[in-house]
Amino acid sequence: MKTFVRFLVPIILIGVIVWLVKDKFSPKITTETKHQILVERIESMGKLELVKYRFSDVIEHKDISNYLPDASVLLIVKADAVGCIDLSKLKPEDVTISGDSATITLPKAELCYVKIDHKASKVYDTKMAFFREATLVDEAFKRAEAEITKQVQKSDILAQTQSNAIHVFQPLLEGLGFKKVKLTFE
Repeated sequence: MKTFVRFLVPIILIGVIVWLVKDKFSPKITTETKHQILVERIESMGKLELVKYRFSDVIEHKDISNYLPDASVLLIVKADAVGCIDLSKLKPEDVTISGDSATITLPKAELCYVKIDHKASKVYDTKMAFFREATLVDEAFKRAEAEITKQVQKSDILAQTQSNAIHVFQPLLEGLGFKKVKLTFE
C-alpha cells in the first residue's frame, strides 16, 4: 500500500502541474466583431398593408446537360404576397366632406411585394448536383419567385385589398361622426 501511495502522490502532483501549465499557456480564443452601420436612405412610407397571402410552391428544378448527368433539386418554397393601398397618393381633392357625409376616393389597390420566406422554405433533395448545388438551388428559388408572382397577379389579392380597405376605413370614419360614408377607388 505504501508503494502505491508513493507512486500515486507524484502522479497526482505531475498531473496538477501539467494542468496548471497547460491552462496558463494554452491559447485563449476570443472573438471581436466591429460594426459600422450607416443609414443609407430614409423613405417616407404611406402604404397601408391590408392583406397578406401565404403561398407554397413545390418545385423540382433540373439542369439538363449533354455531358454530365442531369442535376435536380426538390424544394418547398413558402412566400408571402402583400396587397396595400398607397395613402401617400391621396390628394385633398379626393376627400369630400359635406355635413355628416364623407366621400373618399382611395388610390387603387396594388401589390406591395412578393417575398420568399427562406426560413420556412426547405430544400428536400438534390441529385447529381455535386459542385453546382448552390447555383441549382439559387436558380430554383428565382424560378419559384417568378412563378409565385405570376400566380399572385392572377389571384384576387387586389379585390381583397379593396374589400379590407372598406372594412378598415368605414368604421373609422363612422367613429369620427360621419353618418354617410362613401368609399371609392381610382
